[in-house]
Amino acid sequence: MKLLKEEAVRLDVQALNAVDAIRISGNLLVDAGYAEPRYVDAMLKGFLEVGPYIVLAPGIAIPHARPENGALASGFSLVRLATPIEFGHDKNDPVKLVCAITGVGSNGHIEMLQKVAGILGDKDKHQQLLEVQNFEDISKIITF
Repeated sequence: MKLLKEEAVRLDVQALNAVDAIRISGNLLVDAGYAEPRYVDAMLKGFLEVGPYIVLAPGIAIPHARPENGALASGFSLVRLATPIEFGHDKNDPVKLVCAITGVGSNGHIEMLQKVAGILGDKDKHQQLLEVQNFEDISKIITF
């Protein structure tokens, strides 16, 4: 299974707040067949209980949950927000890119986190993702 499918990408999305942005990115995982709906609930619960730990770099949130919470396959979604949103992180807010991840197996979500963080941590690729207009260009930037 591909790690990023076109149906898991949305560009210039209007989200009301961090919870809405997480829900949008999680529902894309479900739509793409990477996760069950309860996985989205687990991502939201983690954010609401633990806080903005998912904001891993300036402008980037990577929501995720443990595989046993409904992960079906390894993959991720990419949501570029039309307007950056505050997630409550003291250094890395506001967030413009929300990339929900899912992985299977005991270390699947950690492996996906490393892959996605590696791409988004590349300043050139990060900037390109802020500017691209279609999935074809995204698939050229995000390669595994």
